[in-house]
Amino acid sequence: MRFGYTLMTEQSGPKDLVRYAVAGEKAGFDFEVSSDHYSPWLVSQGHAPYAWSVLGAVAHATERVELATYVTAPSIRYHPAVVAQKAATMQLLADGRFILGLGSGENLNEHTVGQRWPAVDERHDMLVEAVQIIKALHAGDLVTYEGDHFRVDSSRIWDLPDEGIPIGIAVSGEKSVEQLAPLADHLIATDPEQSLVSHWDEVHDGPSRKIGQIPICWDRSKEAAIARAHDQFRWFAGGWRVNADLPTTASFAGATQFVRPEDVASSIACGPDLDELAHSVKPFIDAGFTDVALVQIGGDSQDEFLAEAAEPLLQKLRGL
Repeated sequence: MRFGYTLMTEQSGPKDLVRYAVAGEKAGFDFEVSSDHYSPWLVSQGHAPYAWSVLGAVAHATERVELATYVTAPSIRYHPAVVAQKAATMQLLADGRFILGLGSGENLNEHTVGQRWPAVDERHDMLVEAVQIIKALHAGDLVTYEGDHFRVDSSRIWDLPDEGIPIGIAVSGEKSVEQLAPLADHLIATDPEQSLVSHWDEVHDGPSRKIGQIPICWDRSKEAAIARAHDQFRWFAGGWRVNADLPTTASFAGATQFVRPEDVASSIACGPDLDELAHSVKPFIDAGFTDVALVQIGGDSQDEFLAEAAEPLLQKLRGL
């Protein structure tokens, strides 16, 4: 079981994220994942630096931790050929420590380029084509591709790592597993569903990692932790199927205006009790996940969390 730290681009600026990445490696995290957002979920989070620049700096500043996008959408805001190129560059900078995490995206980030927001089935079809393009370019060939959604004209990636770039794909149900598992190396999911893992193993050819993510809110004061989680993470209550379609921070503010602090506290472990925080991860362990990345809520809480709580929390997690 591997435990990771999330570089939450929605709640911290780029230099802070690099500093947290270094501290997270020193604290003992096995890997670090970065969100890839053009906008925060809520205004109170207040940040959205470019994830790929941050990850390049993190690759240079760290030595041991694996790195991953969690996740990038190679469909609207980014053309898949561009994603293929920057993933290859990241793998070279990271000396083989990088996993390309892909997903079908959220309207919050993709609407910014002024194109329509497709329905989920179409987004999954787009993702299938995008992964086919990325894998073809990562093979080092000259690629010309014409699909229903994307075209590539006589393109090649000139700087490729010898070890390749493993691909993780975010899935949310049986249909997406059947479409995407044959194209992926690893599963990515935000819900600890054992049936999702089982179905993935049935469809996927060969061993794979199952990479999950869970928010926590450590603080010396339980009340302060709940207040901060409510202020910055109440959008989490909507779930992926709702959150994927809302376009702006104002939309998320309106959709979550009646979410109470106690509602947030019932779904996110908050406070100083490390046993409680660790126990909240157990559903992922029980479901068969091999990797779980923690999100510590609150950009201004990261230094204290990494200095005081991260190491003993990791010890308790590994003790599970």
